[in-house]
Amino acid sequence: MESFPNTGGSLPSQTEGTRLENFACLYVIRGEPYRSGTYVNLTADETLFGRVSNRMTPDLAFTNAFISRRHFVIRKERDKAVLYDLGSRHGTEINGARLTPHYPYPLNNFDIIKLAKGMAVLHFTYSFADHTLEIEPLSITRQMEVPQLPLTIHWEKRECVVEGKRIPMSEKEYLLIRVLHENANRLVPLEEIKSRVWPERSPGAEGVPDVTLDELNALIYRVRKKYGKDTFLISAVRGSGYVLESESKSS
Repeated sequence: MESFPNTGGSLPSQTEGTRLENFACLYVIRGEPYRSGTYVNLTADETLFGRVSNRMTPDLAFTNAFISRRHFVIRKERDKAVLYDLGSRHGTEINGARLTPHYPYPLNNFDIIKLAKGMAVLHFTYSFADHTLEIEPLSITRQMEVPQLPLTIHWEKRECVVEGKRIPMSEKEYLLIRVLHENANRLVPLEEIKSRVWPERSPGAEGVPDVTLDELNALIYRVRKKYGKDTFLISAVRGSGYVLESESKSS
């Protein structure tokens, strides 16, 4: 059995040093903002997992843009933990199998739960270590705030205003930011980005403009560096595309 011990990444709660009600628990293997090994005790009748936003905060809240605001829920049903995907955009997997939305999946010891093709990975078990535990209290996620980015985009002027500073966009920066912004919080495939940002390029073997990944990655790097990595929150999905998590204003 592969174990995932507490690595010290969790925050102690008021129950530190005491034993907890034994029902079920999760280890976070991967999933921002939690450190690997963060331990969560599932004692509530229902625990909601998803992405933190201005509108709501799930019980266990992640920050990755590919994770839906209401991604899945684990309910306590007849002393069994049952998982329901809530129609998440990028899906939930148990042991590599994609779940059907809104269908009950009873969990078993050592199940591996993946959100959004591995953007977050959780280890489920009914087993508890034979020692006192430091627990990540679910209430800590309720204290999280989504940063309000001081960003406004003026498309006609092709400029961004970041913290009151006007920054002109180059042609390629404008085209990249535009296609990502039009599809904010959604995956934009590499093929679409290449077609929209480099329309002047000759098509390659697959009919897509002949643009290398190095060129695209260099443009992404320049945008992050020029405007600030926290201004445009651009996440990459290896071999698939990019997503922009954005609540910015535009005009």
